[in-house]
Amino acid sequence: MLRAIRAFWHDQRGIALILVSVMLPAIIGFSLLAIDMSRVNNLHNDLQKGADAFALAAAAELDGQSDSITRGDHALATLVANNYTFSTVGSGVPQTLAAAGVTRRYLRSLPASDNLPIASANIITDEITDARNARFIEVTVTPVGFAAIFPASFLTGNSASNSFNVSAVAVGGFKSSVCDYTPVFMCNPYEDTSLTGGVTLEMAANQLQYRRRQILLRDNGYYQPGNFAFLASPEGNGANALEASLARVKPVGCYAQDGVDTEPGQSTGPVQDGLNARFGISKSYIGTSTGPAANVRMGLKNINCNNGQTDFETDPTKGVGLERDSCQITGTCSLMGGRMGTGDWNASRYWTVNHSTRGALPSSLVGATRYEMYRYELNPDGNPATNDSIAGDAAVSGETGNPSCGQTPVTSVDRRVLYGAIIDCNAIGGFNGRANNIPVRAFGSFFITEPIKDSKDIYVELIDITGKGGRGTLDNFLRDEAQLYR
Repeated sequence: MLRAIRAFWHDQRGIALILVSVMLPAIIGFSLLAIDMSRVNNLHNDLQKGADAFALAAAAELDGQSDSITRGDHALATLVANNYTFSTVGSGVPQTLAAAGVTRRYLRSLPASDNLPIASANIITDEITDARNARFIEVTVTPVGFAAIFPASFLTGNSASNSFNVSAVAVGGFKSSVCDYTPVFMCNPYEDTSLTGGVTLEMAANQLQYRRRQILLRDNGYYQPGNFAFLASPEGNGANALEASLARVKPVGCYAQDGVDTEPGQSTGPVQDGLNARFGISKSYIGTSTGPAANVRMGLKNINCNNGQTDFETDPTKGVGLERDSCQITGTCSLMGGRMGTGDWNASRYWTVNHSTRGALPSSLVGATRYEMYRYELNPDGNPATNDSIAGDAAVSGETGNPSCGQTPVTSVDRRVLYGAIIDCNAIGGFNGRANNIPVRAFGSFFITEPIKDSKDIYVELIDITGKGGRGTLDNFLRDEAQLYR
């Protein structure tokens, strides 16, 4: 008997079953916890993906326009739907997260650090008046119920609930910028529509009848619609740097739409010499690598190739270049305080005087802008592979569109186009001279219709703008990016 008891005492067979029995509740508990953690992580991941997608979709519409919030809400309602599982709702059946399942707040700015909460100063409260200032959107997913398998009461010893809510938050923003732009900005000529006959910037960019209007841009020391001034340039400040930037074939500046830095500058000499280099008549750049456009027809009568001094034709029947609108010739314009024409320039006379051997004005040029006439002269059939330019035709005065003084024209870029930021100066108000983070309405391209002759004024036609309302010709310059910030 004693031997049997001793043998039983030393027998270890089956001890694993005892240990497993003791540890089984813990093993099952940890397994359930692992399953629950995986389920809740997957649910949160699905909801976060949805919040991110909603934020990006709406942020892409925040381009500084008056209807940006309206378009942002439309994007939320129509562009995104995201499936999620593991929630209490639907008992494991995939559910659809749509606009009805999220709330949003539009923001004008973000706190300096991601660790700081969004404050009231960051939030757009008047979504109609301040829609232009919306730069970010915060999207919050309505909390979704989740029921854990692991019994919480096992640990707490009471009737604690196994259910809790899961949510997600994302903050998206939109950033638009351009590169290879000259360090120039213009106060939006169309900001005050009472001065433009009800025509907006977007209408002017899209409709031919308004693009034909010639605009006088002026630098007179203060900012109002139609004035121009300068941006801080990566090439440095000062007259020499400004002149070089304006004359350069490919400027090096990049500028963001949500904020540019303005820089005061002396325009009299640098602007005239820099921009007139594009016509091949700047005394500083004749014969250098900052060459003229391939078509510089401008009514040039005489030029001194040693110092750039010029004499221009004044008789339109002999050829004065791309003529001004009739009211600009007579000084009777009423739009924009007399600085915007009506678009009635005499294209037929221009054609007859400058291309007398080619018959009547082609039907495709009836009602054309000056820029379209200029491009037609460079490539009448519209095929860039053919070399059929008629820019070399002699006008009645003898002038051709070929550059003077033996200069080699630049054909890699269009030298007669000026690129610049367009700012709603009146709406911003109170900024002048040097200022930081000034929002840009759009970036634009303008055709320089004639060289600067009085050191102050630039005559241009609007070609196109970036963003909503533009015609897409500036896409190569544009860098649009909607991104997540939180």
